[in-house]
Amino acid sequence: MRQRRPWVVGSVVLAALTFLVPGAWSFFWPESFHEHVAMFDPFNLHLFHDLGAFQLGIGVALLGALIWNDALVVALVGAVTAAIVHFASHLMDRDLGGRASDPLTLGILAAVLLLALFLRLRAKGSDR
Repeated sequence: MRQRRPWVVGSVVLAALTFLVPGAWSFFWPESFHEHVAMFDPFNLHLFHDLGAFQLGIGVALLGALIWNDALVVALVGAVTAAIVHFASHLMDRDLGGRASDPLTLGILAAVLLLALFLRLRAKGSDR
């Protein structure tokens, strides 16, 4: 890991937590999140699942920036996280609407992003 100033690391970790905590809360406990944080009626379960998915992706990308010195890897780590959780939200919420093809389409997107991340990390490993 490259040398960083403690205040930079602390700031990034704090920022990541401001996305990860509400993201996890929104995704895993959407009713509680709606009741305590986002009291905009009417309650929409799928909206809170999607909100959580993308908040988690941003938080993971921020933490990834502390690990990898490669903007593409960091972006892919965040995108893979968001895409996988978004795919899961569409699987869980199939009965709430949307298109029947949404889980398949989002699953393919998540798989493509995961493959791109794997290939990028493998290429970076061979550059050492």
